[in-house]
Amino acid sequence: MSHSAADKTHVHHHHDDAKSFVRAVEHVSEERGLRLTPLRKEVLELVAAAGKPVKAYDLLDLLRERHGNAAPPTVYRALDFLLEHGFIHKLESINAFVSCHHPAEAHQVPFLICDVCSSAQEVCDERVAELIEAQAKAFGVEVKERPDFAMIAVQGPNARDKVIGLLAEVDHERIRKLGKFVAAAAQGPHGMPLFVARTGYTGEDGFEIVV
Repeated sequence: MSHSAADKTHVHHHHDDAKSFVRAVEHVSEERGLRLTPLRKEVLELVAAAGKPVKAYDLLDLLRERHGNAAPPTVYRALDFLLEHGFIHKLESINAFVSCHHPAEAHQVPFLICDVCSSAQEVCDERVAELIEAQAKAFGVEVKERPDFAMIAVQGPNARDKVIGLLAEVDHERIRKLGKFVAAAAQGPHGMPLFVARTGYTGEDGFEIVV
């Protein structure tokens, strides 16, 4: 590997140890004037200590073991704060959260997620992001975050039937024939506009619903 390529791959200072990661977030919060309250810090510690993607209700169960009266809105507000400031990532395809390897820097990175054990690895290589940006520009597309959208991943051998069951009847046949690497607009419950896609993101039999 050339020196320039190595620089691209290791440009960030990673925090893989849970305790050092939390200390790094405390330092960044102090620098930015953010309020890392005891609850926010505790949720952060639980995400970091999990060592793999963890779901909100798993965090809630852990908090209830400690405090007894933790409520879902409490966890979600803490997660929203940590997401907003880039201290954790949300993996939409499995609806779970992981700590960020370099919380001091704003960035977007892809993840490698195992279908068997749901472990996830953040791909910290700037060349990947640069390649995606370059390909997008070639097609006249701008890559950016859309916090106003959410993605629901549907996986498994019955995924197609489950997705079709959520849609307006007028869209059933069209979505039933939806091929790989294709997306289509459709109507959900009560006429809700959404997109149904088969990008490969959720596996060979998977579908993504964007609302």
